[in-house]
Amino acid sequence: MRFPVHAFVMNGQSAEQTVGILRCSGVEKIDVINASASSSVTVRSIVSKADEPYILFINSPGVVAIDRTSILRLLSVAVDTGAVMLYSDSFEERDGVLCSIPRIECRKGALRDDFDFGQLVLYKTFALRDAANESDKDYSFAGWYDMRLKLSRRGVLFYLAEKIYTVMQCYTDNSVEQHFAYVDPRNREVQEEMEEACTSHLKVIGAWLPPRDGAYRVDEGRYPVTASVIIPVYNREKTIAEAVASALSQRTDFRYNVIVTDNHSTDRTTEILRDMGRDGRLLHLIPDSMNLSIGGCWNYAVNNSECGAYAVQLDSDDLYLSDNVLQTIVDAFRKDSCAMIVGSYVVTDFDGNRLPLGIIDHREWSDENGHNNLLRVNGVGAPRAFATQLLRENPFPNTGYGEDYALGLRLSRNYRLGRIFSPLYGCRRWEGNSDASLSVEKTNANNLYKDMLRTVELEARIKL
Repeated sequence: MRFPVHAFVMNGQSAEQTVGILRCSGVEKIDVINASASSSVTVRSIVSKADEPYILFINSPGVVAIDRTSILRLLSVAVDTGAVMLYSDSFEERDGVLCSIPRIECRKGALRDDFDFGQLVLYKTFALRDAANESDKDYSFAGWYDMRLKLSRRGVLFYLAEKIYTVMQCYTDNSVEQHFAYVDPRNREVQEEMEEACTSHLKVIGAWLPPRDGAYRVDEGRYPVTASVIIPVYNREKTIAEAVASALSQRTDFRYNVIVTDNHSTDRTTEILRDMGRDGRLLHLIPDSMNLSIGGCWNYAVNNSECGAYAVQLDSDDLYLSDNVLQTIVDAFRKDSCAMIVGSYVVTDFDGNRLPLGIIDHREWSDENGHNNLLRVNGVGAPRAFATQLLRENPFPNTGYGEDYALGLRLSRNYRLGRIFSPLYGCRRWEGNSDASLSVEKTNANNLYKDMLRTVELEARIKL
């Protein structure tokens, strides 16, 4: 049986072995590409050479193994679904052990440029050629990202939840670096291209919004205090006293308090907070409900009658870097009339020693396009602060992940978001962090949730 497939393998140390496996599996037409894997020029070179109905694109530092039956399965599903692009789960061999690598469905709002489609993807040649011909921009880094967005306007990007191929010995654990790639100054040129491609896509589908003029002015006199530091906590006996002390040490020209939502801790957290409660500025709240996540704990705090005009975030294992942080944030609210202020932070170990990631300041943000680019990047930044009334009108989702991103998306639709690019707090990475060591499955679940948030926001903006 002859396969209607033209395979293109990016040149590398293992390309020759991958080509040999493809030939043994029945693929007759194979080209090795000696060019940048991410450029628009490479995409156009591939579609100009392709003379079969389907393109099999392989880009991997390791050997990619696929058998005849799996290729037939890919083609069968592609024909049955009419997919313009098809990707799948896979295996990876790591030190002689075969590991399962699951992936997730690419939803309409999955606009992040780091979406994992795997090392082997099948394209419908006509659709990819049509998308390439539409391009009027040559990208050095965003070529395939741009094509993927254009393909999504032409048909289905189908996820086949089956392990179709195996990648031999290519695993490197750089998940932390990938997570923060969009704020790494070394990647600035890459990110500018990604933002340009995403912005173009948003304009075509009618989801792009012009620069936000939405000033939001707060009547501070309506509230018992000007600001409240909000700290949701569950089982943080090792860090909660330091976090609260950091918040209580702030020097301001206004009155403020610290509201800790203690989510029924089972260690010594509750006892520690009760001992600290002699400071009249500390409110130690324990909800009646047992089903609250971080977002629910935020809602509980901001709806308390003692909450101030501005609600300012501090995680239960992090510390403000100075006693001027709260004043800096409130000054920014007053100056810029924003609905939300986002600061910057320094990544440290538990003892406060700076880690190589350094300052995370989200300088990719711009007043002109930040609210659009927020649909592409995977986070809004920290520490976050909000106009309390808007949180009461737009509650957090009751989740333990992405709740802040949900509010950033929602508020940026109508209001101005402010930025402070100097670091305000230290984000401590240690074994107790909720994101210290995530499995592939948990990472996928987190990404799928944020993709859902983006999908909701995308639909809302199209309607708007």
